[in-house]
Amino acid sequence: MEYVTFGKTGLQVSRLNIGTGTHGWAHRSEQTALGIEGLSRLLLRGYELGVNFWDSADQYGSHPHVAAALKQVPRDKVVVVTKTTARRPREVTRDVDRFLKELDTDVLDIVLLHGLKDEHWPRRYEGAMEALSQAKEAGKVRAVGFSCHSLGALKAALAVDWVQVILVRINYAGVNMDGSPSEVVPVIRQLYQQGKALYAMKVLGCGQLTDDVERALRYVLELGCLHACTIGTSSLAQLEENVCLMEALAPGCPLEGLGP
Repeated sequence: MEYVTFGKTGLQVSRLNIGTGTHGWAHRSEQTALGIEGLSRLLLRGYELGVNFWDSADQYGSHPHVAAALKQVPRDKVVVVTKTTARRPREVTRDVDRFLKELDTDVLDIVLLHGLKDEHWPRRYEGAMEALSQAKEAGKVRAVGFSCHSLGALKAALAVDWVQVILVRINYAGVNMDGSPSEVVPVIRQLYQQGKALYAMKVLGCGQLTDDVERALRYVLELGCLHACTIGTSSLAQLEENVCLMEALAPGCPLEGLGP
C-alpha cells in the first residue's frame, strides 16, 4: 500500500481510505448495518492490509464501530476522519467533545464540516470554523476542513487558508458530482497546488461504476491532484479487491490479471 503526506496536515495516509457511510445519514449506513463487530472487523482487516485511513461521521452512526477497532491497533498508526453537521460555534464545540468520547480517543485526527453547499459558507460559518480552530489549539483536533457538495462551495475554498482537508466528489463519468469532471478537476488542481489535502468520494459513482473498478480508481489516481480516495466497502471480499487494485495501480506496479 502506498502512503502519502496528506497536504500540510503532517499526517501520513494510505492511498485507500475505508468509508463507513454508503447511503449514510440519520446515524446509519450500509456499513453500520454490519454491526459493531462486523464493521470493526472490516476496519481491522484493512489495517492488516495497510489501510491506515478511516472515514467516519456522526451522521453515519459509525463512531462506536470505529472506536471498537481503535482499541485493537496502535492509535498513532491510524488516521480517522469524522464530520459534524453543526454550524453554530457552541454546537461544534459540543460535537468535538462528544466525538472524543464516542471514539474513545484523546485527539480527533481530522474533523470536517459535513456537506457544505453554500458558496458563501466561509462567511456564513465563520463561527463554526473558529470553534474548530480553538479545538485545534486545545489539542483536541489535528486538522480541519469540509466535505463538499457544490461547485460553488469548492471554489470558495480557494480563498480560505483555514481549510486543510477537503473531501470532494469526483469520478470519470460525472455521476453524482458537483459539476462535470471538466468543471471540477481544474478547481481540485488549484486546491492541491495550494497544499490542501484532498481525498475523493463517489469514485465508483454511488455504485454505478462498479462494473470496472480498476478504471474508476485509475482515473482518480492519474489526475495527480488527489491524495487518496474513500470507498465504502461492506464485505471483506470487496475490501481485499480494492486493496489489490490500489496496490497494483501504484507507480511501477504491474496490472496483469486485474480488472474484469
